[in-house]
Amino acid sequence: MRPVSRGSDLLSDIVQRIITVNIGRDLLQAVEFAADKHRDQRRKDVQASPYINHPIQVAELIARIGEVDDLAVLMAAVLHDTVEDTETTPDELENVFGPEVSDLVAEVTDDKSLPKAERKKEQVRHTATMTYRAKLIKLADKTCNIRDVAHSPPEDWNLKRRREYLDWANRVIDGCRGTNAHLERYFDETMQRAVDALGLE
Repeated sequence: MRPVSRGSDLLSDIVQRIITVNIGRDLLQAVEFAADKHRDQRRKDVQASPYINHPIQVAELIARIGEVDDLAVLMAAVLHDTVEDTETTPDELENVFGPEVSDLVAEVTDDKSLPKAERKKEQVRHTATMTYRAKLIKLADKTCNIRDVAHSPPEDWNLKRRREYLDWANRVIDGCRGTNAHLERYFDETMQRAVDALGLE
């Protein structure tokens, strides 16, 4: 077998660096886009945290806990609330980021024309039929949300409402089982910590 030359090693290193730079560039473009779209929004916690913290946390969880390096998934995670919660349109997302990313965002976007109770039921039904990549985003999104519900909930959420959210989140994530063992385990651990923190059984 012919040994690999140093030239081949150098070329491989250069290609990898280019790929890394491009991934970083595209992901930062998604972060910048989401930050602009969410610029006037705050989370509903007592601290009124900047909304952009949430989608960044979702993407970070997918990468760190889920060990996922799929660029389209990470970009869609950062962008996942732009259509649902800002004036961003699906066409705008597709024009900027392409159909692969915009389709993923569409999969995890609720239909805001439905009443809230119906949207919650539909999310439980729809999650089970999502693609593998969309389920990764859903897993991380719900994990971040239950952590917030336990430790920094909206000011007007009493214990009953927080329990109801945790129960509903479990039903949603039932449709994601078998997707990513790391993310599912982390969801379960976060859920248990939330239950313990709220003194629930």
